[in-house]
Order: sequence, then structure tokens, then C-alpha cells
Amino acid sequence: MSERRLIAIAQGTPASDGAGVKLLRVIGTEELDHIDPFLLLDEFRNEDSKDYVAGFPDHPHRGFETVTYMIQGRMRHQDSVGNSGLLIDGALQWMTAGRGIIHSEMPEQTDGLIWGYQLWVNLPAKDKMTAPRYQDIPPEAIPVARSEGARVKVLAGEWNGVTGAADTLWPIEYLDVSLEAGAGFTKEVPEGHSLLAFVYRGALLAGSAEGEHEIAERHLGVFAREGDSLSVKAGAEGAGFLLLSGQPIGEPVARMGPFVMNSREELMRAVEDYQAGRLAT
Repeated sequence: MSERRLIAIAQGTPASDGAGVKLLRVIGTEELDHIDPFLLLDEFRNEDSKDYVAGFPDHPHRGFETVTYMIQGRMRHQDSVGNSGLLIDGALQWMTAGRGIIHSEMPEQTDGLIWGYQLWVNLPAKDKMTAPRYQDIPPEAIPVARSEGARVKVLAGEWNGVTGAADTLWPIEYLDVSLEAGAGFTKEVPEGHSLLAFVYRGALLAGSAEGEHEIAERHLGVFAREGDSLSVKAGAEGAGFLLLSGQPIGEPVARMGPFVMNSREELMRAVEDYQAGRLAT
């Protein structure tokens, strides 16, 4: 096997979305617009309710998927076709917007903290107008795999023979990895797939062409597409990180706010459908 090399480290940008929710935007910034097939990664991690209480009122989506993963706190959601639910601490929601949906997401603290992530995953042209669907996955349904010094929640994909909770339309892997101090982590990754690691606790050490580098807390490590395995280790205080890998789609990306299509004409059609009330029908 040949190891993936670290090629870039990106720092998130403070941002505001919805009705004023303060967050850290990691993908979807001027520095890092997108990494095929990942369009956006936001971290919302707030102790002050005024930073998030207005939430994300009704808003539309078309052409991609939103993945909401709660570390701590709750997210109450409902949509234009009658679905509603409550994500609790440790829960995962994989929403396929497909041809269109209008929904709201309202965050709530538990024990004084709201902490979670939203990931946007692009869809290929053949799936952009698929029927919308939700996968609401409670924490007890997310499998956990272990090896020496490592605990891995397999949200999607596979690790150490354990298959993830979510059913994905496109080849995506999403792991939440917790490492003890100095512990190592290895994983096979298909050649050519995008590979990213966002460190949310401690620090992660990864090899580059120049030697070993540290990916610090709240930073994203971007790895080369060449190679078929990843090998990293935790720093002196351990590490917690989200590992994302996915097959690039390789199609044109046209985006306008909550719509992601392949051309400007398709975006204009999405806007027209939304304004005419046809988006979620």
C-alpha cells in the first residue's frame, strides 16, 4: 500500500447563517470553496443561546444532500411535506434534498452547549432530481468500532469490518474518530477519492512530502488523492477528528445559496420552481 500525504491545512472562517447562527465554516470559504464531492462543512459550537437561538427557519434545497451530526445538543426539524423530528445528542440525519424540499432546523442546548456539524454532499446529475428522503439515525444505531487506543463511530462507509449507519447514494465515508494520546489510526482509502480530516479536539500528526505536520484543533487537513491508505497518530493530548472521504463526481458545479446544480439554467429553474411553489411537490 502507498500512504496518502498531507498537502494542505485549512483554518475555518467565522460565519453566520440561517437567522444569525454563529458558526465556523470549514469548507465553502474563499480559501476552500469545495472539495469534490464535499460542498460545505460547518461547525456550530456555542454556549451562548443568543448565538444560535434564531436557528434556521424555513429554507429550500435542491440538488444535493445535507448531513447533520450532533455531538451535543438537539436539532428540531420539520419540512414542507409533513416530516418532523428531533435529533438528540449523538444523532445523525442524512437528508437527500433531491428535486426539492423546504425545511427548518432549530437548535437547542443540552447541559449548556450546542455542538454539531453540517456537511453538504453534492449529487451527480443523474441523482439531482431524485425523490427527497430523510435518514434520521439515533445515536444507539450508529455502530462503534474499536482498536488499540482508538474508538470510531462509523456514520457512513466502513472501518475494521464495521459498516456505517447511513445509506449513501454516492460513495462517501464519514467517521468520527477518537484517539488516545500517541495512538495511531490507519484506514484503506480508494485511489483517487478525496480525503479530509477535521480535528475538533487535540491535535493530529500526519506525514507530508516535507515530513510530519500537526493538524491543530479546529483545522482541516487535506490529503493527496494519490495512494490507497491513510496513517495518522494523535498528539500528546489525544485527538478527536471527523474523517471524510468520497469519490469525486467530476461534473460542473453551479451553486446559488441553497441550490446546487450543474448549470445556471438549472439554477434559474430551481428558483422559479421555488417561487411558484413547485419545489417540494
